[in-house]
Amino acid sequence: MHEEYRILCEEIPTPACALHFSSPFELLVATILSAQTTDKRVNTVTPELFATYPTPEDYADANPEDVERIIRPLGFYRSKAKHLIGLGTALADRFDSRVPDTMDQLVTLPGVGRKTANVVLGNAFGIPGFPVDTHVMRVTGRLRWRTDWRSKKPDPVKIEKAICACFPPEEWTDLSHRLILFGRSTCHARGPQCGVCPLAATCPSAGLFV
Repeated sequence: MHEEYRILCEEIPTPACALHFSSPFELLVATILSAQTTDKRVNTVTPELFATYPTPEDYADANPEDVERIIRPLGFYRSKAKHLIGLGTALADRFDSRVPDTMDQLVTLPGVGRKTANVVLGNAFGIPGFPVDTHVMRVTGRLRWRTDWRSKKPDPVKIEKAICACFPPEEWTDLSHRLILFGRSTCHARGPQCGVCPLAATCPSAGLFV
């Protein structure tokens, strides 16, 4: 595991969050919007969204249809607009319009689960966090970095705990970024590029998807 991660560090020396943001609040909004779509697509709508609704109070007072219009290209726009308006209300009412910097507080907000909270903690506050998305689940499973790799419905929380137990906290955020970027670029869900994969020599799944 650690040798494979060393190789990933060489292949991806400067991992970073692909979402565009300039504040913890913008990252929180963008991460909520990223569910069931790509970061690249989220980045196409957030400039207008952030300019129109720069504060939690702006979302709390927003007309849902106006928010929906801006985020419509992302899909699930009605539920996401509802989350954003609820988020703005919750931040304004309970957190003095500031994004909290603890897992326990973040997951009380509308539309925020552990994955979103970990993204915000690691990338906005520099607090160790290990977001588990579909790429992380796929790559750690194919590499057999976790014992439940056979599971058809892996538990993201169990994966988070299992992987974090093997790495120091200061590595968690970059580790997640590298696994996500590797999943996007090489270890695809369909048609993984095993022929050019830098981990093919040790990966138990190499060549199984050709």
